[in-house]
Amino acid sequence: MANQIKAKISHLRVSPRKVRLVCDLVRGKKVQEAIDLLRFTKRGCSRDLMKLIQSALSNANHKGGVDVDKLHVNTLYVDQGPTLKRSLPRARGSASPILKRTSHITVVLAEK
Repeated sequence: MANQIKAKISHLRVSPRKVRLVCDLVRGKKVQEAIDLLRFTKRGCSRDLMKLIQSALSNANHKGGVDVDKLHVNTLYVDQGPTLKRSLPRARGSASPILKRTSHITVVLAEK
């Protein structure tokens, strides 16, 4: 594929496991179909993913020479980012760990 358009989100404060559920819905779909699907998905990260795809679409418009109507979500993957480690006070002076996970999301749009 000659024309590949990329966009990335780094350090998104959502667990990668939760984001992957939404990514599986739109992988391989046409761009407009993916945006419509994400608009009506009730997951919290669907809005962030929709913004990412729209950003990649904007990158395609800016690049030029790409037919926007023929673009589809070629590659969409989620990597784990750094984990924020916090603790919660517990009984008798102990503490239990809380792991606040982050995600790095990458989307690649390509023409079919």
